[in-house]
Amino acid sequence: MSSTPLRILVTGASGFVGGQLIPRLLAQGHAVRAFVRRPAQLREQTWARSVEIVAGDVLAPETLASALDGVHTAYYLVHSMTSGAGYTERDLVAARNFARAAATAGVRHIIYLGALADPADTVGCHLRSRIDTGAALREGPVPVTEFRVGVIAGEGSLSFKMIRRVTESLPVIPGSPWLQHRTQPLAAQNVVDYLVAALDKPSSQGRVFEIGGPEVTTYAELMLAYARVRGLRRRIVTIPGLPVWLMALGIGMLTPVQSSVARAVAGGLASDSVVAHDDALRAFPEVRLVDFESAARVAIIASQHLGQGGAAQPPAAWTGALEWR
Repeated sequence: MSSTPLRILVTGASGFVGGQLIPRLLAQGHAVRAFVRRPAQLREQTWARSVEIVAGDVLAPETLASALDGVHTAYYLVHSMTSGAGYTERDLVAARNFARAAATAGVRHIIYLGALADPADTVGCHLRSRIDTGAALREGPVPVTEFRVGVIAGEGSLSFKMIRRVTESLPVIPGSPWLQHRTQPLAAQNVVDYLVAALDKPSSQGRVFEIGGPEVTTYAELMLAYARVRGLRRRIVTIPGLPVWLMALGIGMLTPVQSSVARAVAGGLASDSVVAHDDALRAFPEVRLVDFESAARVAIIASQHLGQGGAAQPPAAWTGALEWR
């Protein structure tokens, strides 16, 4: 925990990760400024009255100066994937806008959450965009700590939502051979653990960390693991030559995820998404990794709570359901 409270800006405050990060920062006594395009999206959050809410858009540079004024550390948790065609170019413009504005405002540190993939591989557009966004942020003079993560296991995570809905809907799951690529899922709580821990680690500035959970598995095995947690019997049938657009169409029919987004995420299956460099384990030994099935149990409890009209944030007591590894 930081010994001195800091003024912190959280972009993407209405998103899944931002919504879990903000209460952790508040609990540590930091002054949090939430940056969001539509402030009304935060109305139902239990922490909304404890933060300063600023309306703005990283694609509108004129809204950034006031948002970054007096900020010590800024979390960059935004992307444009849901905005449709051309989102990769918009992501680069947004990152460069932010890097310039942060430098002008005297921000000391940017913490960015990107995607886990080998930049030297041929990867999907979505993953490439997240890697390029980190590079664009580093073009500015403000030190950047970048975390690269693959599948996030938690209620609200797009990738986890797709795994959950497809697995629960289909007794026999048709899939591309891409489902045999490897992944290293990380519990949502651990993602936030790393983001918060970076505040207290000056040595993390200017570095890229690959973060993942304790298990390396395949995407197919991940769905079967979720099925075990839910007590479901599932079988995966591999269909050679199954095109990405058809996979995305099926995901779009089974989930609330729009097909263009599903296609971008499905495209990420074309390569492995695993930790090649375990620097994060040494730099942040205080982060205790949670296994996928334990994280999935907590996510299921959270989804049931939300279905009953509960708060968007799982009660802190639920962390007792996690099996620490």
